[in-house]
Amino acid sequence: MLKKWVYHPIPSTEEVASLASSLNISPTLASLMCQRCINTFDLAKKFFRPTIQDFHDPFLMKDMDKAIERIQKAISNTEKILIYGDYDVDGTTSVALVYGILKTKYANIEYYIPDRYTEGYGISYKSLDWAKENNINLIISLDCGIKSNAHVEKASEYSIDFIICDHHQPGKVLPAAIAVLDAKRDDCSYPYKELSGCGVGFKLLQALYQRNEWNEKELHSQLDLLAISVASDIVPITGENRVFTYYGLKVLNESCRPGLKALVQIAGYKRKLDITDIVFGIGPRINAAGRVAHAHAAVKMMLSDGLDDANTFANQLNDKNVIRKDFDSNITVEAITMIENSDKLLSSKSTVLFKEDWHKGVIGIVASRCIEKYYKPTIILTASNGMLTGSARSVEGFDVYEAIAQCSELLEQFGGHKYAAGLTLRKENIFAFQEKFESVVCENIKEDQLIPKLYIDMAINLNQINAKFYNIIKQMAPFGPGNMQPVFVSHAVYDDGNCRLLKEAHIKLCVKQDDSTAIEAIGFGMADKYEGISCGQKFNLCYTICENEFNGKTTLQLVIKDIEFIDTFTN
Repeated sequence: MLKKWVYHPIPSTEEVASLASSLNISPTLASLMCQRCINTFDLAKKFFRPTIQDFHDPFLMKDMDKAIERIQKAISNTEKILIYGDYDVDGTTSVALVYGILKTKYANIEYYIPDRYTEGYGISYKSLDWAKENNINLIISLDCGIKSNAHVEKASEYSIDFIICDHHQPGKVLPAAIAVLDAKRDDCSYPYKELSGCGVGFKLLQALYQRNEWNEKELHSQLDLLAISVASDIVPITGENRVFTYYGLKVLNESCRPGLKALVQIAGYKRKLDITDIVFGIGPRINAAGRVAHAHAAVKMMLSDGLDDANTFANQLNDKNVIRKDFDSNITVEAITMIENSDKLLSSKSTVLFKEDWHKGVIGIVASRCIEKYYKPTIILTASNGMLTGSARSVEGFDVYEAIAQCSELLEQFGGHKYAAGLTLRKENIFAFQEKFESVVCENIKEDQLIPKLYIDMAINLNQINAKFYNIIKQMAPFGPGNMQPVFVSHAVYDDGNCRLLKEAHIKLCVKQDDSTAIEAIGFGMADKYEGISCGQKFNLCYTICENEFNGKTTLQLVIKDIEFIDTFTN
């Protein structure tokens, strides 16, 4: 797919020179920092050397004092507390964190994860009936609940109180809970708005620790769960989230809990994990539990104390992930075939597909796969409990949640955010919904939003890349939204004559520029570029830099993002 190369603005020469001097780094590296609004020595120090003291005061969050007061009352009166979380990675890590910590302080506590297939997302009426039958007095919901007004009212009828810990966008009217913790509330002055659901749970625990003067080092030892949550939920790795992930990765790599240690070993990692490893290796395995079965196994794995239990649950998750991959690949092939066989779908500006037997647990992944190929707002629907349920994904800059909201008269319910949403509708409304959604997208999407963007930090020469240069870049991690791994372009490069295909899908080559030393590069899924490269054509290379370890030797390697051959390149 053709991508539009977009260069980040170049900072002022004076700003770059000042930072380069104060940090004793090259202007190129100083420019990278300035692009991230890190333009003074103090800001750079805080960025490169975050500390636990950078955590914000949890009581700055609206309703935190009410939440702690209610929990303290529950503990004093030996009331039964239920920790309730969603079935995805953010939800299960939230439950493992909050339940795992509170269980060490208070015995009369349970946890509950809804079933994706029989209960759906968020608070369910089935769970409230269960809570009533099991004499629950207080429910603490994590990563869900911000729009569960009716459910909170029902709980009140059962004499059950609610504390909601969520990070999704609130509705116009908040649920009538004892406390609603969500930094995105309009009336909340908490200084960082991009916490994950697990992050809000962590702030609740932090406040409880402070109020009771407990040793907060116990809490900090749980930051591995928070790092997994932040990485997997694709929230910005900036501000407080950066501190969470910085220290969470240390815990994950240095004192890994038995369950995660077993999962890491099964996943085949023999080196220190980074954010990418969580996003593509650890997170999907945790997520798989709730996608193809029940998410209880994920929580049990994360709470395991013994190696035997840890290995049992980790293997269960890995097996579920294998099944998830099969569902994912098979349904994706079916979805793409449906699109390719429809002139109407190929020419449309949106994609809405439905098939009754598609697996509900992977339709969100399939929607993302379709966007990778066709790059347009996409909704994948399947049958569930007599209705159609779907997952929506969007392209950069287009609010798919708002587009769905404009079709609300055809829906039973919907929720989500700008780039991902869920919806439920009656089967008889599917064709009307397809037409209405396409109409809304056509009216609101810009042509430029239908072209994927490749954001580039700057152009550099290959001879600027060396161990010292890369060492500074490596210290900019953890990378993620808000602090992406630097992307570079080098112009008019060429292969040294050894370009080869790997597994008929990838390319491996050594690139040179003028008289520079050759440097290895790899392009995944770029076999179509092989012919142009191998015949000696010069090209502009877009890439990131990484370390490649092979046979005990570590070298720098370029990971190719895109290639533009010189004779077809236009500014």
